[in-house]
Amino acid sequence: MHSDVNHDYRIRFRLWRFRCHLGIISRRWIQNPYRCSDEYLDGIEDFIEFARRQNPGATRIRCPCRKCNNTLWETIENVGFHLVRNGMIETYSIWNLYGEQLDHASSSNATRMDSVEPIVDHNDQVMDIIEDVFPFASTNINNEREDDVPTPIDSAEFEQYEKLLTNANQELYPGCESFSVLTTTVELMHGKIKYRMSNLCFDYFLEVFKRMLPTDNCLPKDHKQAQKVLNGLGLGYEKIHACKNNCMLFYKEHETLDTCLIRNESRFKMTSQNRTTKIPQKVMRYLPLKPRLQRLYMSTHTATDMRWHKEKRVDDDVMRHPADGEAWKEFDRMFPEFAADPRNVRLGLATDGFNPIHDDDCFDN
Repeated sequence: MHSDVNHDYRIRFRLWRFRCHLGIISRRWIQNPYRCSDEYLDGIEDFIEFARRQNPGATRIRCPCRKCNNTLWETIENVGFHLVRNGMIETYSIWNLYGEQLDHASSSNATRMDSVEPIVDHNDQVMDIIEDVFPFASTNINNEREDDVPTPIDSAEFEQYEKLLTNANQELYPGCESFSVLTTTVELMHGKIKYRMSNLCFDYFLEVFKRMLPTDNCLPKDHKQAQKVLNGLGLGYEKIHACKNNCMLFYKEHETLDTCLIRNESRFKMTSQNRTTKIPQKVMRYLPLKPRLQRLYMSTHTATDMRWHKEKRVDDDVMRHPADGEAWKEFDRMFPEFAADPRNVRLGLATDGFNPIHDDDCFDN
């Protein structure tokens, strides 16, 4: 009975491949924008049948939806769901990652998967970020372990999570389905940083956009309010007062000082006596490294990249990555126990364009 089923399945598969070669089955369904149409749903069934045949016994396969972009592994059932919800990568008509062979006629038209730009919904991206920051709330089905202990959470973290979730679900204005308050703020702040926009310029455009939108919009009114919206995402920085001549930092044991120990310069600017807050002469913004490294391992999208140097790198004497360099290899030879775990992080200090300030410089006239 079992052999009969396998024989029947092989016949169906060969018939399906034959129909593909004859052009009876077209893969134009991939470009069909109506993902509930019979053509699209039948195309998904054809792909699932092909994937099952090429990966017998596999419980997970690469998901070719436009969000996973063939980089995440899903159960076959979830792949079908993703293809309906997100759509398949529109240029992925030759399924080479699932065992389909490329002939000479089709290889010229094949698209390299590493050059495909995934089409991702901005709201989904922001929800992924929230899940990365608060893994206790994640229901990510890509987790390999099913018996993981839930991450503990305190009330302050949960309050931040609820605030972010509220902003992520709140429409920018009534009827706006494309952007939430959180996605809008993330997009605008990203543009500000990318194009080096000053706070004053950013405030100006926020005011203009706010007047353009319906009066009941929820767009932040200025840069300060936009920062408050994003505070819960973490990865902030610490402000440390510095001498205006770069002589010293008012930090740790010097945190309570009001004057520089080197030049006796005042820590704060001269202001009116009526002002209650003091303005520092100079501020250094310190970005803690440890939480940023932890964030890279919190996200499923970057955790695999952090282990790429050990698990996926091709050692063929071609310099593509610091791991191909002699310094990296010498470090591994010196510390074999450290090198054995691919999750361990090596830190390198690049001094390109860096002008160190020596203590002697503070005494120059």
